[in-house]
Amino acid sequence: MAETVGEEVRGVLWDIDDTLFDYSGAERAGILEYLGGLGLLDSFVSAEQAHALWNADMETAYERFLAGELGFQEQRRVRVEAFLGRIGRTAPDPDVWFAGYLDAFTRHRRVFDDVIPALDALSGYRHGLLSNSSSRYQEDKLAAIGLRGRFVSLVCSDEIGHAKPAPEAFLAGCAALGLPPGQVVYVGDKLTTDAHGALAAGLRAVWLDRGDVGEGADVPRVRTLADLPELLRVIDFGAPPTIR
Repeated sequence: MAETVGEEVRGVLWDIDDTLFDYSGAERAGILEYLGGLGLLDSFVSAEQAHALWNADMETAYERFLAGELGFQEQRRVRVEAFLGRIGRTAPDPDVWFAGYLDAFTRHRRVFDDVIPALDALSGYRHGLLSNSSSRYQEDKLAAIGLRGRFVSLVCSDEIGHAKPAPEAFLAGCAALGLPPGQVVYVGDKLTTDAHGALAAGLRAVWLDRGDVGEGADVPRVRTLADLPELLRVIDFGAPPTIR
């Protein structure tokens, strides 16, 4: 991994989904509300199974999107077809079906409670966003949840042709932030995609481990963003990582 010793951190580059925005919570509530309204929940063993299968089909299709095999809207269609195929159903128009789900999803959008206090405490840094997603989708979501104005830049994989953990994605995020990689710390909820990817690109990294699953991880870690300001003040990022 690239060395970043001796440079002062001046900027924070953030992941969005499940870091700032409660994507998993909105996804679960949205799909269960939508299936219930369609009378389809009884097609599954339980609500938890329905959500787990929807999430699994999302992960599979989204990996294909990130690999460049599918466009953003196309991966949504693939998700619908795969999910409904599990219960022997089809959607006459997958775009319309997904739009119905998205309406339910948007009713459950929310910022994690620790986000605004952390951003306020870190007001002395420049803040930018880097996401493996669509710029149009993320712009709309960030505006709806009141966060967009907090960040000077937004870079998404669909516009740059590179997805995390590729170094090019992180370097594009730093360029948009107007800072060299060694002066930027990346904060995200995925150990490999976010933290390891950022380190390999020459950034600093903090893993947001909300589920507290990563004891013994090889990068600085916080369980809540409430701990991030203090971590940025006290950690010597050139030294062996301190686990929080």
